[in-house]
Amino acid sequence: MRILTPFSTAESAVAGRRALWRARLREDFLTWTSQYRGSHLKDMLFPPFGWSQFLTGSLASRPPRSNRIRVRRFAGPAAYAGAMEPIRIAHLTDQHVGRITPYAIQREAVELTNAENPDLVVITGDFVCHSQLYLDQLVELVRAFRAPVIGVLGNHDHWAGADEVAAALKRGGVEVLRNDSTIITIRRQRLQIVGLDDAYTGHARIERAVSGLRRDLPTLALSHIAEEADELWTHGIPLVLAGHTHGGQVTVARLNEIALGKIGGHRYVHGLYGTRQPRRGAVVTGAVYVGAGIGASVMPIRIGERGKREIAIFEFGRRPGEFEEPDREKAPLSGRALSPRKMRRRAEKVVRRRVRRSLRTTVEMKRV
Repeated sequence: MRILTPFSTAESAVAGRRALWRARLREDFLTWTSQYRGSHLKDMLFPPFGWSQFLTGSLASRPPRSNRIRVRRFAGPAAYAGAMEPIRIAHLTDQHVGRITPYAIQREAVELTNAENPDLVVITGDFVCHSQLYLDQLVELVRAFRAPVIGVLGNHDHWAGADEVAAALKRGGVEVLRNDSTIITIRRQRLQIVGLDDAYTGHARIERAVSGLRRDLPTLALSHIAEEADELWTHGIPLVLAGHTHGGQVTVARLNEIALGKIGGHRYVHGLYGTRQPRRGAVVTGAVYVGAGIGASVMPIRIGERGKREIAIFEFGRRPGEFEEPDREKAPLSGRALSPRKMRRRAEKVVRRRVRRSLRTTVEMKRV
């Protein structure tokens, strides 16, 4: 005969957490299935490996399926509200043009962006996916934006060849900022853009990027890695746009925060962090937005609301709270500083790939 005893306090707490986790998992799964019912599973689950570029067909022959990519809308920094005529900025990130993400989705992202009539498009890195094989498609894609485009590079761009990717982007009309800044005139107003090179591979140089920065102009910063915002805020930049994380891609039961935050050490995983409101007495204030991106580099699966592909629209000149926003400003995760050893290994990976490309080119030239 087995004697039943009450759970201890610790066991009850564990059971409660498991029940909460199962409830969140069920809720997110039901949300996901309702969103994607009727869409093509191959667009969500299966890598195209080149041939599916032809199977998906041209986007011109069919209307965009808006359920695959969402558009999120936010106000700009409060300091610029009323001080400038509203400027609409579209933020995209992590396109990963290549064999993993169907080209129809890439085209759809461009068309949805153009439909918003932005004054400026900014893209925060990882334009390519593992190689330079799709640079011609990248050029075609970025040329299709109707607004001016400014971008910064990400880790995949450095792994594939930063100079070659930057040259392709320039052919497509993109202004690439590599630890530099530029001033663009929109509706007779000047907007200052600061762009960092990729911090993941150790190429970001903030002091160089902000050299000569004008404090009298509205300013926006771009960085592939969101954690660079902490230092950019100290230079009076109130908003930083970033990417890299893909929002975690699988976000049910907050798995993205566990994988990228607790395990990966990121302070900023997806959405809006910090504050766009200047705080009295605060030495440093600022906000960073981490986009979920468009493409994928390994698995094209995206499950959960926060993992969905997205375009973020920022209305500079409009005050936070002036219209309803899809995300609230939140505090950062605890995060974890990178060790010098890990940074060294990341930098060495770029060098190894560069040497490999050079050797491959040498062999091919000898064959010719």
